[in-house]
Amino acid sequence: MDKKKFALMGAAGYIAPRHMKAIMETGNELVVALDPYDGIGIMDSHFPQASFFTEFERFDRFVDKYHREHDKKIDYISICSPNYLHDSHIRFALKSGCDAICEKPLVLNPHNLDQLKVIEKETDKKVNTILQLRLHPSIISLKEKVSKELKKNPNKVYDIDLTYLTSRGKWYFISWKGDEDKSGGIASNIGVHFYDMLSWIFGEVKENIVHVKTADTNSGTLILKNANVNWFLSVNYNYLPKEIKEQGQTTYRSITVENEEIEFSGGFKDLHTRSYEEILKGNGFGVDEAYKSIDIVSQIRNIEPIGLKGEYHPFCKKIIQ
Repeated sequence: MDKKKFALMGAAGYIAPRHMKAIMETGNELVVALDPYDGIGIMDSHFPQASFFTEFERFDRFVDKYHREHDKKIDYISICSPNYLHDSHIRFALKSGCDAICEKPLVLNPHNLDQLKVIEKETDKKVNTILQLRLHPSIISLKEKVSKELKKNPNKVYDIDLTYLTSRGKWYFISWKGDEDKSGGIASNIGVHFYDMLSWIFGEVKENIVHVKTADTNSGTLILKNANVNWFLSVNYNYLPKEIKEQGQTTYRSITVENEEIEFSGGFKDLHTRSYEEILKGNGFGVDEAYKSIDIVSQIRNIEPIGLKGEYHPFCKKIIQ
């Protein structure tokens, strides 16, 4: 197989090393990278020969000249930039004659997806997004199990509890991640792939209720065709279960389906490489697959929280409203 050539936008970000590793492990080449921050020593472990720019204009010029001066163009542009820049950077990739591979959330609002589909048609290029939970063995097993059960009983409604806490320090709220206009807020930033996975397995959204919405925590109830999901997402260390703190851990992730824990903590590190393998085979997740989860987080951002009424996640009691 011919080596594919890649460019990478947002190369100094948290998730970028997983993309570099995926490009390397699939036997391909990173030609050029962009990030306004120049502390990018991580590239020495992956692609030390790749060109690097801190200014978009010079990166744009490089990509344009590369296409004119070489027999083979850059095939893919991988996008690891801040969430609010994804839409613009995907457009740049497509208009530069490249397929895009973009981190989640693909965009912040569902109407942006409609425009991307138009540009895909105009350029005959494809947008791929990273929805790695769909490739996780435990989640695939859960989908198969649920599909079998729903064939026997199509009206079954599952009770699901989703709890995800990943502690973040004061820097988080100073960075773009703490700015809802740039990140989309907590639900977009740390929850979008969970909403994708749940709607992929349990069907379309019937009702979206938000109980708690603060700068560091979102919680609500998502009523899907075949599931009622009480969910709690937070970056606040104080809300971690006591036993997790005592173990010196700063992250807690739990999904229970009918009170049965789904074990999926392992296997996360290789899922970007698996994602790239599927994209390179032409099996990537595109704009249509991203739509449900983008719609869910966009709704959460705009819904007024109702407080602790009705069925709500038990962790909500940890928060003083």
